[in-house]
Amino acid sequence: MNLALFFDPLPDTLTAAVPAPTTLAAYATRFTETFPDWRNADLALIGLDEWRGSAAGPPNPNRHGANEVRQRFYQLQKGTGTVRFVDLGNLRPGLTLEDTYQRLREIIGALLEENTVPVLLGGSHDLDYGQFLAYESQDRAICFAVVDARPDMAEPGPGTPPEESHLRRLLVHEPNFVFSLAHLGHQQYLTPPEVLVALEKLHFETMSVGELRTDRRLAEPLIRQAEFLSVDIAALRWQDAPGYYPANPFGLGNEDATQLCWYAGHNEQLSSLGLYGYRADLDPHGMAAATLATMLWYFVEGFYHRRPETGFGTFRFLTYTVVLPGNPDKLVFYKSRRADKWWMEVERLGDNSVKRVVPCTYEDYLNASQGDLPQRWIRLQALLG
Repeated sequence: MNLALFFDPLPDTLTAAVPAPTTLAAYATRFTETFPDWRNADLALIGLDEWRGSAAGPPNPNRHGANEVRQRFYQLQKGTGTVRFVDLGNLRPGLTLEDTYQRLREIIGALLEENTVPVLLGGSHDLDYGQFLAYESQDRAICFAVVDARPDMAEPGPGTPPEESHLRRLLVHEPNFVFSLAHLGHQQYLTPPEVLVALEKLHFETMSVGELRTDRRLAEPLIRQAEFLSVDIAALRWQDAPGYYPANPFGLGNEDATQLCWYAGHNEQLSSLGLYGYRADLDPHGMAAATLATMLWYFVEGFYHRRPETGFGTFRFLTYTVVLPGNPDKLVFYKSRRADKWWMEVERLGDNSVKRVVPCTYEDYLNASQGDLPQRWIRLQALLG
């Protein structure tokens, strides 16, 4: 597949200067005159400037959000390992918004086939629908996570911007290939109660901004289970990321956002990341661009710290079996000897041939040790059924 047909090269203002030898710019292969060899890359950056799905309309065309973030990102110092990072340039939008979704589907699908992780940067949050569609060809149920100030579950229709209904569209897509969803960072005062009730009935996990900021570590298993992550910059408070509309003084801090990206980078099964919603014309001092560049840096650095966690029940893991008084009569937990990470074995009741080992927390193990079934086990049992 000739991906170059879908992209515009980066402007000279981003690539003309000779990069300092220790910065990421010196290690990234960027699309200027020759399209990068994406098949042999670990990570591929894709700039987006598609806003037809936004309620606020397009930003100032003279300020390309992805390019503003690149300006900051490529000045950062290279981290660990041998970086194989390509920048494919900026995606040319399709004739219609639906065409753009389909372009993303094809491009991301091609990258996934070569085990190259796409990183999508810019555009309205509904573009994660194209990110989602790329997984349909994998012919299996997938897990994904969304970070946003509210679940975008409005009823689609005339007058409803796609960015306000894209999550609903993902969940009702046919064929349905969603196994689980984790929604992180929602703000109670922005979220209709019936939306949270609907997600609970679907046995999906949610974590409010307050819960996440109280203990970020509780978000780690949710991200570790995800195969793709979609982040709306509107989940961050305006003071830390003044680059979205409408402004909101509450939300995640920049430290929270970078920690979530660090978790995502570490997750060896996460195969795509989308950072959406940044409007450069609302960011006069570049604060949000710097925040997004740092989030991207933490994702890349986390990626090069990946260590496959396989072989449950072998010497690589400590195994803990908790005896329970009811049904099930026991739960099996695994803890990595290398890192402070826990997993839980979930069998479908009455059919031990259906089994999954899922990320969990140490608190889940403690609850089981006290005779209480973890909520995570109960949700997974419902999903397996």
